[in-house]
Amino acid sequence: MAKKRIVLAYSGGLDTSVAIGWMKEKLDSEVIAVSVDVGQGGEDLEVIRQRALDCGAVEAYVADAKDEFANEYCMPALQANGMYEGKYPLVSALSRPLISKHLVMAAKQFGASTMAHGCTGKGNDQVRFEVSFTSLAPDLDCVSPIRDLALQRDVSIAYAEEHHLPIETTKHNPFSIDQNVWGRAIETGYLEDLWNAPTKDVYNYTDDPAFAGIPDEVIITFEKGLPVAVDGVKMTPLEVIQEMNRRAGAQGVGRIDMVEDRLVGIKAREVYEAPGAVALITAHQALEDLTLERLQLRYKRQHVDPVWSDLVYEAQWNSPLKKSLDAFIAHTQDYVSGEIRMTLHGGRAVVNGRRSEASLYDFKLATYDSGDTFNQAASRGFIEIYGLQSKLAAARDVKFGKGIQLEASNL
Repeated sequence: MAKKRIVLAYSGGLDTSVAIGWMKEKLDSEVIAVSVDVGQGGEDLEVIRQRALDCGAVEAYVADAKDEFANEYCMPALQANGMYEGKYPLVSALSRPLISKHLVMAAKQFGASTMAHGCTGKGNDQVRFEVSFTSLAPDLDCVSPIRDLALQRDVSIAYAEEHHLPIETTKHNPFSIDQNVWGRAIETGYLEDLWNAPTKDVYNYTDDPAFAGIPDEVIITFEKGLPVAVDGVKMTPLEVIQEMNRRAGAQGVGRIDMVEDRLVGIKAREVYEAPGAVALITAHQALEDLTLERLQLRYKRQHVDPVWSDLVYEAQWNSPLKKSLDAFIAHTQDYVSGEIRMTLHGGRAVVNGRRSEASLYDFKLATYDSGDTFNQAASRGFIEIYGLQSKLAAARDVKFGKGIQLEASNL
């Protein structure tokens, strides 16, 4: 009888390397290790694939998903101005449904019945992985070695040393780090003391904004809410993100230090670097300001963008509501085309120019100089009608003795 097969989300690190042999022994299973390249950099994925085999995986699958991640996950996030709690550009949250998709595809390919990930029971990612698995393949089971099998770090180190696994076990890194092309997330270690300021070794994607060089002016061209060129050079979404990571990162743009509310109910201190994401979202918002009708813009910013961000953060990438919001957002982007000029310097991305053939800005209506076409005579009647309800409410307050009391000034 064939052994049960488990597909493991494999990072190449200590915990997931140990998990391969651990699950083979404890669950009497064959493990298929799946690594997905979402632009995280670091070790070559072929090296990681071979390590998985050396640690006991019967198959090791590597997927290059950088363009897929940029096109199908980062770009929708940009059009939604995706920022959880108004600050965090959903770096890890965006990658989990894509990684889960490739894990499920591998499970179907290799005949696996169970999924596995290396998350703990305190974070958001366990929920993101498992809800994504369920939404894509409800028939598959899931196990978390660290959470479910008591595979703690000291146990992992001892296991790796005992079995001579090809993984570094002594290097001390106080941080837990997750990164991809959209940004970088850093937590744990001394950052868990909220009074401790991040030191320079925390950062990798951004240079110190206090030592920024000459300001960098950049022009980003959008078509229907998607960036298609930087300084007139046509680029793919992935190339745009990489270019803006480089240029905005050199100016220290995109550093975020926040206490956020995790889905599991605890507050956690997170430090993020997302230079390209922050610069692009800033530019996209500026173009929406120019091209979206007032009520449409207000509704999107106040009700759609934050709800979309919450849904993605909270593992609802495949949910019906998120799909409905996707349709709304796509409709709003019909006229979000044009160019945004911005200056990157000292940790800030500042828009200083915008133009669009679909602009709702009318110079002749906006100007205070000669050539003004605004009918100022119409304003008197507009104000009278607009203020009528306030006038009636104030009169009622006076009638019942609740009017605003004004004290005479001592002149």
